[in-house]
Amino acid sequence: MSFLKFNKAELVNLSYSLKREILLANKSGACCNTTTVTCNTRRYHGLLSVTLDRFGGDKYLLLSALDETLVLSGKRFNLGIHCYGDIYDPRGHKYIIDFEADPAPKITYKVGDLVFTKTLLLNPGRDQVLIRYSLVEGPSSVKLQLKPFLAFRNVHDLTHRNDAAQTAARLVPGGVSFKLYPGFPDLYLQLNTRSAEFEASPVWYEGVTYSDEYRRGFDCREDLFVPGSLSLTLKKGEDAVFSASIAEANPAQLKRSFNAIYAEAPEITSFHDQLVRCANLLIVNHNNRKKINAGFSWLKTGLLRETLLALPGLTLCAGRPEDFEEILDNLVADEQERLFRRTTQVESPLYLPLILQKYIKFGADARKVWKKYGVIVRGIIESYAPGERQEVSMQPGGLLWAQMDGVALSWMNAYAYGGPVTERAGYQVETNAFWYNALCFAIDMEKRFGTAGGSFVTRWTPVRDSVKENFVPTFWNPETGCLADYVDGNGRNPDIRPNQIYALAVDYSPVPDELVPSILRVFDRELVTRRGIRTLSPRDVKYRGVYEGTQIDRDLAYQQGSCWTFLLAPYVEVCMKVKGEAFLSKAEWLIKGFFEDLGKHGVGAFSELYDGDPPHEPHGAISSATSTAALLSVEYFIDRFKKEGSL
Repeated sequence: MSFLKFNKAELVNLSYSLKREILLANKSGACCNTTTVTCNTRRYHGLLSVTLDRFGGDKYLLLSALDETLVLSGKRFNLGIHCYGDIYDPRGHKYIIDFEADPAPKITYKVGDLVFTKTLLLNPGRDQVLIRYSLVEGPSSVKLQLKPFLAFRNVHDLTHRNDAAQTAARLVPGGVSFKLYPGFPDLYLQLNTRSAEFEASPVWYEGVTYSDEYRRGFDCREDLFVPGSLSLTLKKGEDAVFSASIAEANPAQLKRSFNAIYAEAPEITSFHDQLVRCANLLIVNHNNRKKINAGFSWLKTGLLRETLLALPGLTLCAGRPEDFEEILDNLVADEQERLFRRTTQVESPLYLPLILQKYIKFGADARKVWKKYGVIVRGIIESYAPGERQEVSMQPGGLLWAQMDGVALSWMNAYAYGGPVTERAGYQVETNAFWYNALCFAIDMEKRFGTAGGSFVTRWTPVRDSVKENFVPTFWNPETGCLADYVDGNGRNPDIRPNQIYALAVDYSPVPDELVPSILRVFDRELVTRRGIRTLSPRDVKYRGVYEGTQIDRDLAYQQGSCWTFLLAPYVEVCMKVKGEAFLSKAEWLIKGFFEDLGKHGVGAFSELYDGDPPHEPHGAISSATSTAALLSVEYFIDRFKKEGSL
């Protein structure tokens, strides 16, 4: 029985179905992403995207869509659906009577007395999408025709009719292969029978329109090449398996491969199972190097900030602590420039000490951790000394000042009208909280396990003490009863934002206990919702409560009111420490709201952000690493508190 439920009566309603996306991904970096009716609404949608090292490691969409046509008694029933401007043609969604999400996406069609299903899988170890077609009820046999729509382009781009495309088909067992452009791999389209027939009728389908791109003000139309159709006869009670892959398959093995992958799909019986499944999809092992994909389908893999934020949740809290060091080691190897020399997210390197603290609290040997990573932490700290970085520098009072005119130097990095929406130049509250925590952690570890001969401790202890002395006088705003988001030449910025929560959440907090209740009261009143933490108080004139409209409209709302799930983790952790058992029910209430949304936006996945205004609709990447990690972390906090009575 499927864990996720859908309104069957609404499946034929495009305003319902087109807002719900299915996602399949594997460890090689391949992806299948479309809507529940397989109508593509984004340029990123398609049945098979693969990561190509030959083109710099980006994702490339090879197979955009596959239209199924059932031929019965001379009549043709096309189950496909595409958008052309304002017109949908064909309208195969009208035959859909059911959709199931797990253990694999399965769509059921009814044409008269005929009942037909298709089930989609992505091979976990290969760049291959498999689709099983089943004639459940109806006549003794029906002819099935499959019409592929080929793209062969970067997932961020669009393609158009051109004379450079090499449209000739090459016959292979059970089907055909294509390579539209030099340098691309061959795409093999095969069925599980050598009797499958290919009928060539090459044509460009022009003006295919992606409604989500149109709604957001982006280029939204492209041309896709359709080379012809594959066909076979499907008997009642019989299955046929289609394969699209960059390696030739053995048709005789396709059914067996599909059944084996389907049988090994993890059973989903709880929301925790769904979280763990999403976490698994977000950890990529391309070329035997494990990294975290920041989010499907357009965010990149191996990003510094997103990896550091998500790493504890996706590994430690998801029951795979063995992946923690491997992913971190790969990140450090790839991000030397940002960690030690320059970055436009000045707080990100300082998050690394924090996740090492989490790793140790989770059970890692502190001595071994410092022996391996101490040199990295010390190097990060030393990179913030005066004259080392252009974008951020330690001031005489020990605090860090970040400023590059016209550049956003924090995670709040949206731009509109040619400049940053939230530049935050000056002393940033979370950056300086991370700075103080990093100094305290490094000094403590050096005293216990150090190899630097005491010089590091001698040099940085006075800085740590200065930061402690200056933090509250700099950031505490008695008029608002909370911490300033940043402080510049004009003084304390009065915007009530969530970044201050990190000053309470870090292990070594620079905030005295007596100020914590006031900060949390303001935080609860202004920023906390059932779908995460608002990025700006709704009382602020700059507040944007809905993440919709043009690119500029969305950029203005991105960090000016939208709710972000990842901020729940530090908030819940602080409240559990401060309020204890009294906060348990609210913590459970907060994460329950996300599970109510699993049947929309990204089906079975956890979205990047939500509207600041009720009903807090989901937006952004349909499966976010930081959101998934935060919810896993909150679950962990709740379970640990129930078992141990504290964090």
